[in-house]
Amino acid sequence: MRQSWIHNAKTDWRFILSPPFLVLAVVILFQSQIQNLENHYSFYTWLILIVFVDVAHVYSTLFKTYFIKDEFQKRKLLYLGIPAISLILGLIFYQFGSLFFWSGLALVAVFHFVRQQYGFMRLYARFEARGFSKFWDGLAIYSATIFPMLYWIKTPRAFNWFVENEFSWTSSIPNYVPVITVIYFVILAIWILKTVYFFINEKSFNIPKNAIIVGTYLSWYFGIVYFNNDLIFTLLNVISHGIPYIALIYIREIEQKDNSSLKKLSIFKTSFGIFLFVLILLGFAFFEELMWEVLVWREHFSIQNFEVSISWQQFLVPLLVVPQLTHYLLDGFIWRNQKK
Repeated sequence: MRQSWIHNAKTDWRFILSPPFLVLAVVILFQSQIQNLENHYSFYTWLILIVFVDVAHVYSTLFKTYFIKDEFQKRKLLYLGIPAISLILGLIFYQFGSLFFWSGLALVAVFHFVRQQYGFMRLYARFEARGFSKFWDGLAIYSATIFPMLYWIKTPRAFNWFVENEFSWTSSIPNYVPVITVIYFVILAIWILKTVYFFINEKSFNIPKNAIIVGTYLSWYFGIVYFNNDLIFTLLNVISHGIPYIALIYIREIEQKDNSSLKKLSIFKTSFGIFLFVLILLGFAFFEELMWEVLVWREHFSIQNFEVSISWQQFLVPLLVVPQLTHYLLDGFIWRNQKK
């Protein structure tokens, strides 16, 4: 069958499909070293994983939206409205308390992470007919992501999405873990049988689509359910999410576009341009996180004798979260009808 690579097999495997498999292999082979990293080099793991991957991938959206003059003019109301809505929602939510704010943002973030995996799966299934196979592929990808989150909510973990106790509001819900565990493995078994059936009877095996589904199962299950470790969760969660997204942006919005449509952005198609592309993302990410550290968290960076009062944080926190929330919300619009 025709394989639906986004760029080509080599590039897709390197930057989109392989991260969860490679990271999980490293985790399994070097668990003691990972624990040592967490204990003694937490600043560097934070800088590389959170700032230079997770936060950086948020700003890669600029190359599909705000940096594209024609695109921005065509959907100006959307691109100006979403940040404004993000700020207004943030200000309103923060009035109900810091924990309420971060709990709400965590739910939006989880939804975004889940939908990205579904989006990649659909992108790799774009040449397939809709029907039985599509239904079970979708159910599998949602099961692979939602079950670990539901497990996390009812089972204490050694990590948080944003802050401690962000899912504490679910404590009164009866324990549903045994039931959803059975459902999870039943769905997985049916998806495997479906995939084997189509391979044997129709000689149909979509390599990248199936790799996305298997990689999602592995990264979410081992990152959240099997291992109860902050750094392992971050490794599997952040790298498997951030690197493929950045790669997709570069491939779709720069590499696969001609110079006439890119105009000034055509500089990013060169070898130096790739370096510049990454440097811009890292620059934006570092500046944003520096603001968070100096003004709010004060965990890794701080200015002596400078501390923002709690009363100001009700304005600063919603303001600083605008790029992240804008990224989450915009993703629901900018990836529709991606059929090429």
